[in-house]
Amino acid sequence: MRSRDEALAILQQLKGEIRSRFHVIRIGIFGSVARGEQVDSSDIDILVEFSQPVGFFTFLELEEFLSDHLEAPVDLVTPDALKPLIRDRITSEVAYA
Repeated sequence: MRSRDEALAILQQLKGEIRSRFHVIRIGIFGSVARGEQVDSSDIDILVEFSQPVGFFTFLELEEFLSDHLEAPVDLVTPDALKPLIRDRITSEVAYA
């Protein structure tokens, strides 16, 4: 399982490709990996913001791309998809690449 710093370093390295290929303007991690509480079975929770609307298949392609490079399951969400009850907690703990 990747640490917070390892995951952020990989996202930072991929940032150029992620921006051009998937129209991402901001990407970061939250959840157990961001808090340093991950276990071997943890996924990596990623918050992503797009510069333009993307389709379902592009979204899934990005999720798979990130999972392949991070070598861990990824749960990809957008700010709009966050439930109001947890939005503030997640946005306060997200670590952006």
